[in-house]
Amino acid sequence: MSNRAGTPAQTSDLVDLTALLDAYFDVAPDPSDPGQRVAFGTSGHRGSSLNAAFNEPHIAAITQAIVEYRTGQGITGPLFMGKDTHALSEPAQNTALEVLAGNGVNVLIDVRTGFTPTPALSHAILTHNATRTDQADGIVITPSHNPPADGGFKYNPPSGGPADSETTSWIANRANELLENGLRGVKRIPLGQARLADSVGSYDFLQHYVGDLGSVLNMDAIASSGLHIGADPMGGASVDYWGAIGEQYGLNLTVVNPKVDPQFGFMTLDWDEKIRMDCSSPHAMASLIAQAGQYDIATGNDADADRHGIVTPDAGLMNPNHYLAAAVEYLYANRSGWRGDAMVGKTLVSSSMIDRVTASLDRRLMEVPVGFKWFVPGLLSGEVAFGGEESAGASFLRLDGTAWTTDKDGILLALLASEITAVTSKTPSQHYRELTGRFGDPVYARVDAPATREQKAALSKLSPSDVTATTLAGEEITARLTEAPGNGAAVGGLKVTTENAWFAARPSGTEDVYKIYAESFKGAEHLRQVQDEAKAIVDGVIS
Repeated sequence: MSNRAGTPAQTSDLVDLTALLDAYFDVAPDPSDPGQRVAFGTSGHRGSSLNAAFNEPHIAAITQAIVEYRTGQGITGPLFMGKDTHALSEPAQNTALEVLAGNGVNVLIDVRTGFTPTPALSHAILTHNATRTDQADGIVITPSHNPPADGGFKYNPPSGGPADSETTSWIANRANELLENGLRGVKRIPLGQARLADSVGSYDFLQHYVGDLGSVLNMDAIASSGLHIGADPMGGASVDYWGAIGEQYGLNLTVVNPKVDPQFGFMTLDWDEKIRMDCSSPHAMASLIAQAGQYDIATGNDADADRHGIVTPDAGLMNPNHYLAAAVEYLYANRSGWRGDAMVGKTLVSSSMIDRVTASLDRRLMEVPVGFKWFVPGLLSGEVAFGGEESAGASFLRLDGTAWTTDKDGILLALLASEITAVTSKTPSQHYRELTGRFGDPVYARVDAPATREQKAALSKLSPSDVTATTLAGEEITARLTEAPGNGAAVGGLKVTTENAWFAARPSGTEDVYKIYAESFKGAEHLRQVQDEAKAIVDGVIS
């Protein structure tokens, strides 16, 4: 960790916006270079124009591929499109608009020409599709919490949530074909003409989302409590939403920093001296943490507001796993409109505290691979009432048990912290301390270990029989998982569990390392033993 972590960014840390935007238009990616091709991860295509990974040809090709995909799927409703505050988001939206209008797609952009949080776009898709036969879908232009030099482009199908792997693979393959063919086949009209096209309209994302919050949260309880809430948009797309929420519901709410700056020069540096709008990082959140005593609840959101950070006066920034556990305990006890058999959803690298809380609630757990897309079917059907990831992303159902969003909603989870405090007179961190008294106090960490491309490929294709170890850190191994128990989907790695500990190993998609997630209910020393033996087990198998 850098000794500058958590300190204010300096001029030398800021991206050169002129160079960044010039590169978007001027740099032509080389499709023969894997690093310059379209590649969809768990949250869309991401990259920087400065290294030829996010440039105008990429966006034109991806958008044309989306047009062709939705045509092939018979999707005839409007396409909602929103952008966040990253510098590359606006030019990318303009490029996409030229292609969408050139293809005659009915596209709806923000009525205020402002910024659109990911959950507001998901909410718009589901709201439309609940009463219409012409199903809508959407595009979110955001690299989430990534540094200011990055751009991101994500497709949400009519389910409202992240597209599944089959969909993103088709879109990426078609986009790369278009790149290889010099964009022949891309239909496009000039921006001025596109903005005036009959197929281009507007939608009030903010009012529809903010005005509907009473269907998913106890806003009256928050308002009547008088809690002083500090909401930090971290320069992101939720900036106008928080003021509107406070005004519409009569909350004692302060927008901590309403500034929008595509260089994000007001941020404190993350652990590696990068500017990163990660609301789960104590370094990126240092300025808000320093003000924790001024608010009853303080919250942060990343640039597209799909992640949440919760700061309480008694504990500072909550570990995301801790908050998810406290949220599950509260919600399933205070949502009488939810199905009695609705499951708790979590990713397999999230804390086992959630498992123990779920069991105490007499609910079933659905444990899935990493990626919020796995929760989408359950949230739509009501079979899963809450889905959460260890990376501070979650969503849950409306009060009546119907879907609210099928993408992560950082604004929702931030407001839930105030509801919990208002209804119970205890902060979420106080609730979590009570949980540790009942179920134990786990220690959780993630570390990286070096691995070649071949070793990463081997890790992603393991079978349980490849692991011959019978014990882990002095305890008998109870499960060796290469498929998620909740849905049978491949985890792309390995998870090993014991009575009081577990580890999961997954290859990195961008670096020559694999990630080891581990947790122990027996303390920090036992966790270190788990991590050491995990590395030995994995290295022994993939080598």
